[in-house]
Amino acid sequence: MVGRIPLVLLACGSFNPITHQHMRLFELARDHLHQTGCYCQLLYCRRYKVIEGIVSPVSDEYGKKGLVSATHRVAMSRLALETSNWIGVDPWESKQQHWSETVEVLRHHYNRLLNPDHLKGSVQDTRVNKTGQDKQDMNSYPGSPQLKLLCGADFLETFKIPKLWREEHIVEVVGKFGLVCVSRGLTDTHRFIHESDTLTRHRHNIHLVREWIQNEISATEIRRALRRGQSVRYLLPDSVIEYIKQHDLYTAESELQNAGDILQPLKTNTE
Repeated sequence: MVGRIPLVLLACGSFNPITHQHMRLFELARDHLHQTGCYCQLLYCRRYKVIEGIVSPVSDEYGKKGLVSATHRVAMSRLALETSNWIGVDPWESKQQHWSETVEVLRHHYNRLLNPDHLKGSVQDTRVNKTGQDKQDMNSYPGSPQLKLLCGADFLETFKIPKLWREEHIVEVVGKFGLVCVSRGLTDTHRFIHESDTLTRHRHNIHLVREWIQNEISATEIRRALRRGQSVRYLLPDSVIEYIKQHDLYTAESELQNAGDILQPLKTNTE
């Protein structure tokens, strides 16, 4: 572990609801990063040590059709991650009175990591309190942790959507922070990068991870099944399913939430 770069993974999204696939992305990304490195004097030196994973649900102001209250989405995410000793939920983004651009969320968490007391109240701090692990070990990494945005490979395609992203924000997200993109199926992530001059220029800061075990869990299809009274067991954690039942979420009425509205990112970047 000596000399390895500490790294934090941040996943932004609706998490409407959080699924096993969302959580699986973190595990795949951590495995990949832990195996990333190079040969030094005939020894393979691993480069990264992932120390924390953060799930950041978007605020209600995002304006996506069928988006249930952030209070519920944060609660479900916390229930889903109860058994994880390194991934947690941060409600900061969800509590904002406005929709926060991805780069704004990255800046917030990066500044938190620069704070010497960033472990206080964090996922790592909670893990230490639960397991009794020595905090000195948790602070033994050299320098401040790197922060990278964790996403599905289809996220790269959003950079091409007119008026969805500002060019300077793409440069900051990819160039300063970096991406860890998990692909599945036939998604051609290399083509997405090749077709973008900006992504090609910063391709060294984009980690491409392949999911070889096919998993096509879709939050949209899960909401559809729930509306129709169909079982979603083994697609979501049982605790999340129970929460949905208790609060009568994902009904025909809730799916009409924000119907006809323009997504806030499109509004923001056209003003």
